[in-house]
Amino acid sequence: MRYREDVIENVRTSNDIVDVIGSYVRLKKSGSNYFGLCPFHSEKTGSFSVSPAKQMFYCFGCGEGGNVISFIMKYENYSFQEAVKYLADRANIALPEGEETEEEKREATLRSRILEANKEIAVYYYKRLRSDAGQTGLNYFRKRQLSDETIKSFGLGYSGKGGSEAVDFLKSRGFDTELIKQAGLCNISEKYGITDRFWNRVMFPIMDINSHVIGFGARVLGDGEPKYLNTPDTKVFDKSRNMYGLNVARHSKKDYRIVCEGYMDVISMHQAGFTEAVASLGTAFTSGHASLLHRYTKNVRLIYDSDGAGIKAALRAIPICDEAGLSARIVDMSPYKDPDEFIKNLGEEEFQKRLDEAENAFFFVLRMEERNHNLSDPEGRTEFLSFAAEKLADIEDGLKRDNYISSVAAKYMTNENTLKKAVVNAAVKKESGALRVRNVYSPRTEEKKDDDKTLEAEKYLLTWLSDENAIFGEIKKYLSPDDFTEGVTKKTAMLLFSQLEEGRCDPASIMDKFEDEESHKKVAGIFSTKLKAIESRAEKNRALTDLVVRIKETSLKRQADDEGHTDEEESLFKRKIRIRNAMDKLKELKIEL
Repeated sequence: MRYREDVIENVRTSNDIVDVIGSYVRLKKSGSNYFGLCPFHSEKTGSFSVSPAKQMFYCFGCGEGGNVISFIMKYENYSFQEAVKYLADRANIALPEGEETEEEKREATLRSRILEANKEIAVYYYKRLRSDAGQTGLNYFRKRQLSDETIKSFGLGYSGKGGSEAVDFLKSRGFDTELIKQAGLCNISEKYGITDRFWNRVMFPIMDINSHVIGFGARVLGDGEPKYLNTPDTKVFDKSRNMYGLNVARHSKKDYRIVCEGYMDVISMHQAGFTEAVASLGTAFTSGHASLLHRYTKNVRLIYDSDGAGIKAALRAIPICDEAGLSARIVDMSPYKDPDEFIKNLGEEEFQKRLDEAENAFFFVLRMEERNHNLSDPEGRTEFLSFAAEKLADIEDGLKRDNYISSVAAKYMTNENTLKKAVVNAAVKKESGALRVRNVYSPRTEEKKDDDKTLEAEKYLLTWLSDENAIFGEIKKYLSPDDFTEGVTKKTAMLLFSQLEEGRCDPASIMDKFEDEESHKKVAGIFSTKLKAIESRAEKNRALTDLVVRIKETSLKRQADDEGHTDEEESLFKRKIRIRNAMDKLKELKIEL
C-alpha cells in the first residue's frame, strides 16, 4: 500500500526520531546528537548515533542508518506500509486509503505464506509427537516431566526420522519448493535434493509477541550434531530481536522478567507458574533483546547456568541491560545447574525465594572480580579497588553513583573519600579517552579504496552542506549535482541541492526518495560523515576549496575520458579544450566565505 508523499511526510515529521528510538534504545546526549548501543549488532561502546536536527540515525559500527520509518522497518521487521501505519497510529494520524505496489503485494504475500507454512508444519509436528512415530519425542518430554497441558500450550512436537516427510506434507498443502526454502524449513543439495531441515528432533515452535509461529528451535535426540538447531533468519524471523516465551511473558503482572538460556528452562518455569520467563533464541543476549524487554519492564532477573560459561554470559548481559535502562539482578541456582533442575529438586517456593533474594548486578560483577585478587595483599587489594572505581565511574546518575560508592566502601572496608577520588580520576581518564576517539576523523565510505578520496570528499561536503546551509551559495557557483559520483551519492546531491535552492534542508525526507534498505544505509552514511573541527575562517575557506577542487577535478577527468560523448554543438576537440581550460582554472580557485 503506497501512500502519497505528503502523507508519508506528515507521518514522519509527526514522529520525532529521538522519542521513537529512545523508546527502544537508551540514548545519551553528546554534543548535538544522541548516542547509544546499536540494536542491530552487538557492541560494548555506543556507536549508534541519532541526529535530532537531521531526523536520522546512523551506526558507525555496522553502517545501519535511515530515518524514523527505516528504523521501525528494521527493528520491528515491518514492511514500509506497516511501519508507516505503526507511526501514524503512534501520532494519532488517520491514514487515507492507499494503493499497494506490485512489489509490496508480493512482499506481503510472501510474509503471509511463510507464516501459514510455519503454522501448518507446527501442527504437523505436534500431531506427529502424539502418533506412534513420535513416541521417541514424547518419551523425551515425559522424562523432562512436562504435562500434557504444557506440551499443548507450547505446541511442542517431533520432526520424524529424516528424508522429506515434512517437505512432502507442505507440498500437499499447496506450498511450493521456493516458499518452503524461504521459510527455512528445508535443505537443498545436489546429492539429496530437497530434504527436511529438521529430523529426529523435538520441536519448539517460536512465536512472536502476537503468537504467530515465526520459526522453530529443535533439539536432536541422540548423538547427532548440532545439538540445537534453529530456523535461519527469514522474512518473518530474526533471532536477535525475538525471545522465546515473550508472547506469554509480556502479559505477566510481575514488575520484572526472568531471562534464562534455553527453551526447556522457560517451559519448566512457566509450568511451575513463573510465566514471566523468556530466553534468547540460541544466541547471546543482545542489545536488541534488552530493548525488546524494555517495552514491558524496567527490571530483569538473569538466570544463567551456574558453570563458568553461565557466569561469563551473565557478565556480558549486565552492561547490555544497563545501557538499555534495565535494572538487572542475578539469581543464584546453586547447587543446581539451571532453573529446570532447581525447581524439580527444591520446588516453586524455594525458587521464588531465590528470585526475591537475587543479587544486585553491580555487586555480582565485583564478587566475580574479587576471585582474581588476594584482598589480604596490598597490591591485590589496590588492583581490585581500582577495578571497582572504574565500574563506579560508569554510573552516570550522580545520586546513584554516590550511594554505590558508600555501599562499596562499607562492604570492602575502605575510606569513602579515597574511593570517591579514585572514581573521579577514573571518570576523567575515561572521558579524555572518549574525546580522543571522537576527535579522530574516520568517515565510512561506500567500499572506499585506498586511492579513492573523491567519494570521501563528496560525502564530507554533503554532510557539511546539511550542517551549514549558508555555504551553499558559494558552493553552487562551482559544483552541480552532475559533478558527483553516479548512483546514490549523485541522487542525494541532486535532492539536497534542490532543497537548498528552495531555502530548506531536510535530509530525512531525501531518504524517502530511496526505496531499498541498502540505499537508506548509504544516504545515512553520507549525512553522518564526521567533520573535523575547524577554528578559523581562513582554515574553513581552504578546506572548502580543497573539497570543491577534488570533486570538480574528478568530474572533469570523467568527462575527458568519455570519448564517446559528442553533441551537435560541441566537437570532441572543442570539448577537450574546454575541459583543459577548466582544469587550469581550478588551480587558481580560492573560495572566500
